[in-house]
Amino acid sequence: MGKKQHDSGPNLKGTLFSVFIVGFVIVAMWFAVYGLYISR
Repeated sequence: MGKKQHDSGPNLKGTLFSVFIVGFVIVAMWFAVYGLYISR
């Protein structure tokens, strides 16, 4: 049980990193669509 708790540290960091990447991609896509809409 102690070992599982120890592994949750890096795993949590990786999850947070993944969430940031996904969020950044979504925001980038929104900006791309917004730019295309404005440039028409």
